[in-house]
Amino acid sequence: MFTGIVEELGEIVRLTRGADDSAVIAVKGPLVTSDAGHGDSIAVNGVCLTVIDNEAGVFTADVMGETLRRSSLGALAIGSQVNLERAAALNSRLGGHLVQGHVDGVARIIAREPADQWEVVRFSLPAELAKYVVEKGSITVDGVSLTVMEVTADSFAVGMIPATSKLTVLGSKAIGDPVNLEVDVIAKYVEKMLGSRNV
Repeated sequence: MFTGIVEELGEIVRLTRGADDSAVIAVKGPLVTSDAGHGDSIAVNGVCLTVIDNEAGVFTADVMGETLRRSSLGALAIGSQVNLERAAALNSRLGGHLVQGHVDGVARIIAREPADQWEVVRFSLPAELAKYVVEKGSITVDGVSLTVMEVTADSFAVGMIPATSKLTVLGSKAIGDPVNLEVDVIAKYVEKMLGSRNV
């Protein structure tokens, strides 16, 4: 479980494609690797990955073909910057919201509107996820916990403060770039419980 508060920007330093459409990635992240051990979870652009090796500030993780197909990790290359977050500890503050690191879909940036102290960023909204996205609700974009400002039938907008732009990959992404989305898991549980009721 994560909170959507990015701890550092990492960098892909090695990427090995497997014959079965899988991959092994090596990510440089001195902070998140400082106490990481084999089997620990680290979110990479919002995707929960398991550490298989950690040496000299670089951790290695296996990425299944399913993950590459259902997230934007398949578009990464050596040198790509990524958002990194270690799994939340039970004694830490919940600065963002409950994030599983399970990507629900991929969206694209469709507009960026700069203002004096912040920026409005609009993303496409996959039809199958639209029912889970509400104004003032939480959404995770590339592992970043954000508050939804506005929702339309096929898009949503968030307000991005300078710190978010500076400390996450969202600040450098351009119109058309893909991003990982994770909707609020509570909404999915509520939907399932209400759907199973005999009304």
